[in-house]
Amino acid sequence: MAREAAIGWFGLVPAGAAPEASLLLGSRALRAFGDGLISLLLPVHLAGLGFGPVEIGALATATLLGSAVLTLLVGVLAHRLPGRGSLIGAALLMVLTGLAFPLAEGFWPLLLIAFVGTINPSSGDVSVFLPLEHARLAHAVPDRERTGLFARYSLIGSLSAAVGALCAGGPEWLAAATGIAPGTAVEGAFVLYALLGLASLLLYRRLPQARPDDGNASAEPLGRSRGIVLRLAALFSLDAFAGGLIVQSLLALWLFDRFGLSLAAAGAIFFWTGVLSAVSYLVAVRIAARIGLINTMVFTHLPANVCLVLVPFAPDLGTAVALLLVRSLLSQMDVPTRTSYVMAVVTPGERAAAASVTAVPRSLASALAPLLAGQLLALSGFGWPLVLGGGLKIVYDLMLLGLFRNVRPPEER
Repeated sequence: MAREAAIGWFGLVPAGAAPEASLLLGSRALRAFGDGLISLLLPVHLAGLGFGPVEIGALATATLLGSAVLTLLVGVLAHRLPGRGSLIGAALLMVLTGLAFPLAEGFWPLLLIAFVGTINPSSGDVSVFLPLEHARLAHAVPDRERTGLFARYSLIGSLSAAVGALCAGGPEWLAAATGIAPGTAVEGAFVLYALLGLASLLLYRRLPQARPDDGNASAEPLGRSRGIVLRLAALFSLDAFAGGLIVQSLLALWLFDRFGLSLAAAGAIFFWTGVLSAVSYLVAVRIAARIGLINTMVFTHLPANVCLVLVPFAPDLGTAVALLLVRSLLSQMDVPTRTSYVMAVVTPGERAAAASVTAVPRSLASALAPLLAGQLLALSGFGWPLVLGGGLKIVYDLMLLGLFRNVRPPEER
């Protein structure tokens, strides 16, 4: 592990960070690549099995709902579970999910696998891995380096997911080059997803056995920070419900239907949106140092959501893609700042519980939305999920600013 710390991911790991930070960033890269790849291939695979927008939306809902239930269990037991064991178990579940998904063809078996597995239809990480890794990362650096580390964590995730999305055209190329059935090539991507889970498991095995809290404060359930965490969780759930209306799988499905895009073209679009999101994480750190975490979250998010509302009104593909690119440059600056803010305003012992409690409502809320989005897409090709999602996100931004602009993290006091 000392070697990983010395390499420091070519400067991506802040100086003075605990060695385990490198391992967690590595696992984030592997999982995000798999998520970016599968989020575009999932609707293609399901459509090839004969499912329509409503069924695809229902399966996307099942994936998010299952993640929420598992994350809730982790949140309740966070003060009892060793972080390494939980992460290894989650990685093993990822392996089993990738192997099981291409074997099922019926709707109900797929629904069960989607619920209990780790398939992620979104471009962001909404899985049980998130709170477990956040809790360990928060202890890996001093307070002033915390936002920077989470920005790097998000940067690596977005870049890896973008490359994964770009590789979504691989099965089409492979099928054309080798003559194998396109469906078989797509199923091979799920096997690759399982192998990425196995690689993550091997990285988690190298983490120290002790919880990150052992050198600071004993892990504990929510106590003195309960009120602020529950208020944040309620707001985050509104934002997540809005985001669930535009998960990447369904956004790709809308682009396929509205503009007749090929899988390779959609992959290229989502590659560049991912790259712009990745760039924005590092910019967010500089902005937060000047105007604070809450202001950064709100004043970058608002214009991004206006762009989202305007996408369905775009007269052509070029305008729609331009709006999506501008949105990607702005919309994700709240990701590292939000994570850093939650970890900053609770006591050290409550960090694991706070990460899970704020993640669970997000997962539950986002789980409800894809089914609604699928029904809206089935009724109309206009893109109502984008309009509704952007409008709700604007409401979230204004409420967050009104309720928390005076609740400052330690480095801003």
